Amino acid sequence: MYDSALTSPLSVDRLIAELPFLLLVLAMFWSGTSRIRATVAIAALAGCAHALLLARAPMAAFWWGLLLAVNLMLLARKLHRDRNARFTPDEQTMIAALLPTLAPARTRHLLDQGFWLSGDRGDVLTREDEPVGHLYYLAAGEARVLSQGRQVGTCRAGDLIGEVTVLSGEQASATVILAGPARFWCAPASVLRPYLDAHDEVRHALEHGFATALKSKLRASNRTIAGGGGAPA
Repeated sequence: MYDSALTSPLSVDRLIAELPFLLLVLAMFWSGTSRIRATVAIAALAGCAHALLLARAPMAAFWWGLLLAVNLMLLARKLHRDRNARFTPDEQTMIAALLPTLAPARTRHLLDQGFWLSGDRGDVLTREDEPVGHLYYLAAGEARVLSQGRQVGTCRAGDLIGEVTVLSGEQASATVILAGPARFWCAPASVLRPYLDAHDEVRHALEHGFATALKSKLRASNRTIAGGGGAPA
């Protein structure tokens, strides 16, 4: 009876039988892992209900039920991880500015690819015409931006440093030196690149954060230029 529902002429029973497969196809278009799993779980629930109530196919119901159970388990595990993710005040500020849409557990995993450091005046973060070895998020303090030995801008708390070139491996367009005591998060490019290649969802969220930070810098640059000063980093 379950097979006949799929091969019979168009009917309500056939539409109900094919609904789970439609949902499975739709799930492939979602970008977030949770949305995909939730849609698959709904498809499995619909398939299980049809197999039990209409098709009277216990074996099909078993496989749909197994698919439902696996996805519910994965969703519950993700929910548990999200609820147990913990962040420091500096990390919370960074997340609000750069990664507001990324799930807490994913965000925690990304931040763990880097580390928090304290720096002093004169510490060099990037050097002009050299590859950028780290991505930096400046949580506190300031940094001077130099081009050909001349200061052309300033990085302040909340700014990213190296976001334009850290993933491409291109050379830095300027030298960035701490202007005084500072605290920052940094992630090695050698770790960050393969990590983002393996986690598309995180990469998209971080690239969106890069774009937001770049727009903020451009607005600050326009204001500085309009005021007769140099351009910020």
